[in-house]
Amino acid sequence: MVDPHRLRVFRAVVQSGSINRAAARLGYTPSAVSQHVSTLQRETGLTLIERRGRGIVPTAAGLAVADRASRVLDQLADFDSLADDLRSGRSGTLRISCFSSANRSWMPAIAAAVLAEFPDLRLELSLVEQHGQLTGEPDVELYVAESVRGDRDPAVADGVADGYDIEPLRTEGYVVVVPRRHPLALRRSVSLAELADEPWVDNDYARGPCREIILSASAARGFVPRFRLDAPDYATAFDYVAAGVGITVLPRLGALALPDGVALVPLDDADVRRRIMLRVKRSMRTHPAVGRMTALLRDVARS
Repeated sequence: MVDPHRLRVFRAVVQSGSINRAAARLGYTPSAVSQHVSTLQRETGLTLIERRGRGIVPTAAGLAVADRASRVLDQLADFDSLADDLRSGRSGTLRISCFSSANRSWMPAIAAAVLAEFPDLRLELSLVEQHGQLTGEPDVELYVAESVRGDRDPAVADGVADGYDIEPLRTEGYVVVVPRRHPLALRRSVSLAELADEPWVDNDYARGPCREIILSASAARGFVPRFRLDAPDYATAFDYVAAGVGITVLPRLGALALPDGVALVPLDDADVRRRIMLRVKRSMRTHPAVGRMTALLRDVARS
């Protein structure tokens, strides 16, 4: 492989037209420049310069190499600039994956804050309702743990897995959204068992861990929710609740932008909780934009 430094020296020789002038430009001795050029000729197997009178001139091959060297060196300079920008968080792309309720509730404000601070950055966001669905490796991922027991994801040892650092961000309860004239609408809280005979509107097309938490808790109380309608998402489920089709149960973070005609009532069951996890690629820990984003996520999760 040709040493880029020798290409840089040889380009200076061609541009200046002499070994001595190239040496003066680069701050080298003429003998050091001659040695670099001789080594480059051996590495390439080409005659790059030839004597003419008391001076030197590039051969046709030398002119071609100098021209290509300029392009290669410009690209290397661009690469160095890119690497510096990436270290400073000024450019590049961050791949983010998260579930829909975090995307709606948290990510717009966080993305706006990060992009205002790092204007050359591009965020590539994917919605993933179940951890592990995404192909490829996101730089930052928010997901719901499959269990609320313990301090860490049961699949993770010491908060580290598969090249990622993992930490719990938030544990939150569930709520029930009911029609405004429903008998439960004025309650301060309600138990899951009280919903056993209600008609339900399903709100989780992905059949992910949030829904499984409710189904498991319902089974522990001796009933299976009576789903009358399958809605594709939380917002659509709210519209059906407002129309009087039934009730819907979901994590608190998802109860955003409720329509008129519905009421939100917290579930008071201590075991009906979901745990939101943050997963960050270890190779990106020092990226300033990743550091800023994760700090914002921790702040909003605590609020």
